[in-house]
Amino acid sequence: MLILTRKIGEAITIDSRIRVQILEVKGGHVKLGVDAPVEIAVHREEIYKRILEENRRAAQEAPEDLTAAADLMGRARPSVKP
Repeated sequence: MLILTRKIGEAITIDSRIRVQILEVKGGHVKLGVDAPVEIAVHREEIYKRILEENRRAAQEAPEDLTAAADLMGRARPSVKP
């Protein structure tokens, strides 16, 4: 883990596209400002872990054969053209 020391108003840049700025330090809390492209998801760690756990649970519950699921939904299979 890279450990950096920053003062209020200072920032770090990650991969030249993400900028994290220290906005406030107060009562044991640090307020961060994050500028990142919209295609990069930014989450608090506890939320990110919850998302990973829900994705893992959904993957375990997903049917292995999605063709059977498509049949149940009445979807026509795409035809194969020679």
